[in-house]
Order: sequence, then C-alpha cells, then structure tokens
Amino acid sequence: MDVVTSDSQGNGDSGPSDTVKIPERPLKRDQLRLEDVERRKEAKESLSVTEERSEFFSSTFKSERLAIERLLSACSEDDCAFATQTLEEVTLKTQQLQKFLNDSMTFLTQYELRQAQASLQKLQTSLAEKREVVLPKKKFAFRSRNTGASNPKVTAVVANSPASATSVDSGGVKLLGTSHLDQCGFSHISSQTLIKSAEEIQKQDVLLTHLTNCKVRLFGAPSTLHVKHVRDCEILCGPVSSSIFVDHCTNCVLVFPCQQLRTHNTTDTEVYLHVTSRAIIEDCQRVRFAPFSWSYPGLDSDFLVSGLDQNRNNWTQVDDFNRLATSTPSPNWTVIPEPDRRNDWDV
Repeated sequence: MDVVTSDSQGNGDSGPSDTVKIPERPLKRDQLRLEDVERRKEAKESLSVTEERSEFFSSTFKSERLAIERLLSACSEDDCAFATQTLEEVTLKTQQLQKFLNDSMTFLTQYELRQAQASLQKLQTSLAEKREVVLPKKKFAFRSRNTGASNPKVTAVVANSPASATSVDSGGVKLLGTSHLDQCGFSHISSQTLIKSAEEIQKQDVLLTHLTNCKVRLFGAPSTLHVKHVRDCEILCGPVSSSIFVDHCTNCVLVFPCQQLRTHNTTDTEVYLHVTSRAIIEDCQRVRFAPFSWSYPGLDSDFLVSGLDQNRNNWTQVDDFNRLATSTPSPNWTVIPEPDRRNDWDV
C-alpha cells in the first residue's frame, strides 16, 4: 500500500503519530493539472480583455473620425477666420487620432489595423483638399530691393544642380536657377546660400538632403519638409502645414514653424521652433530648443495658408523616445538660455 499511517495506539516511541506520506508522482500530477487550469483561466481572461479593448478602440475611433468629418463639412470659404480655426482643430484631432491608433496596434488584428490606417489616410487627404479650397492663396509679387555697399553679395541657388544653372543679377543678389525643377528642394550642395520663394514651395513637399555649410531660406508655406544628411547648415523655413522630418543632422541651426516635428539621429543642433502639437526626438544628442524667432514680409499670410495657430507654441514639450522615464529630464535635449538665443537671421 502506498500510504503509510503510524499506529495511533502505539506506545509512542516510534516517531510522530497521525503522519501521512503522499507519493511524489500523484502530487506532481495534481500540480500540473492546477497550473494548466490556471493558464486556461488567464488565457480566457486575456482574450476577454483584448476583445473589450478592441471594441473600445473601434467605437472610439469611429466616434472621433465622424467628429472630424463633421468639422471638415462645416468649413466654408465664406468665413476665413472660422475656417482657419476649424482646420487647425481638425489637424490636431487627426494627429491625436493617429497617436491613438499607434498606441493600440499591439492588440488590433491586421484587418482592424488596415481599416483604421485607410480611414486616417482618407481624413488627411480630405483635410489637405479642404485647406486648398477654403483658405485664400497668397498673392506673390516680385519686389526689388536695393542693397547698400555694406551688404555683401549673396549667391542664391534655386536649382538642385548648380552646374546646369544660369546666372541673373537681381538687386545685388545673384540668382542661379532654372525654371523647371525635377525636385522641390536642394541636394548635394556645399557652401552656398539657397533660396526658394513662396510660389515655388507653397503646399509642396520640400526635400533638403546632403547639404554642407549652406544657408537655406524657404519662404512660404510648404506641406511637409524633409531634412536629411545635412551638416554645418543654417535652415530657415516658413510655416509647414503638417510635419517636419529631420534625420542625420549635425551641427546645424534649424528655424521653422510646423504642426509636428520628428527628429532622428541628430547631434549638436539648435532648433528655433514653433510647433502646435509636440516635438519628438529619437537617437539624438545635444539638441537645444528655443522659440521660433524668424520674421519676414508675408509671414502672417503664410501662417494663414498653413492653418497653424500662431498663438499656440509647444516648443518646450519635447518627447524623447530614448528616455521613457519621466521622473528625470532627458539628457539629450535642453533649452537655449535667453541671452544665448538668436533673433537676427539676415543673410
């Protein structure tokens, strides 16, 4: 028999009484069975939680999407001020909806994810089309400007390939360019001053790539701005209606307003920023921030075209994706002290 019980009527000198010894094999079998039951219970609870979270996401996403669509429908070119305010609100809500989707990806099915992404893309397209219709277009006119003897001449390159450019002297500023550009922006240029007018970049996607020791001035309101592989450059841009993407930027000064800023692989760079949502940095070191301080004729009009709110600037709200702990400040970015900030940006 496998169970041994001591004799309760014994003379008491053979060990403790009423002791039961349970064999090891049945005990392990019972433990495995209990663990299996617990795993099944946890799996069921996890499935229930996932289904609840998926249902919550679907209802919330749909509700927010419909609210954004109603705002877009209410926009009219008859009331420019109201349209500008509404489009800024739509831009912010769309960005928040994108973040909500990003935060929910871990439990969404591939079908749900594709459907949500398609809906977001449709909203963004509708927003761009509505902005193009209801907001007034900036009227552009060439203005001559006399330059005194104290101002040096500036070489302004307005083409991607300076080797194929022709020169025209204009008010002390040498313009190198062609009338038809393959790409809106500049690439593979060193030690030049690069200028684009509002008419060239208005509502365009602008790309600046592989620039070294250049001064860049972008007047107007582009749709997006991409800055990649630049070194020792000073880049100033008018209001960007959506996002600015910065990647592999070293020892530069960047000055621009935008709806959102995403910065990657950037070091020793100063950013004079106006941002209506938040700035994001990742894999960056020694990045310093200050409020946007550039001004030029037509800036207010460009803000109007972009749909950005001039009165809302979240330049100190920087999210460092390499610094998840919020209890201590990120070591990767700081604020430029007021005495050290620049305000004079003349070429």
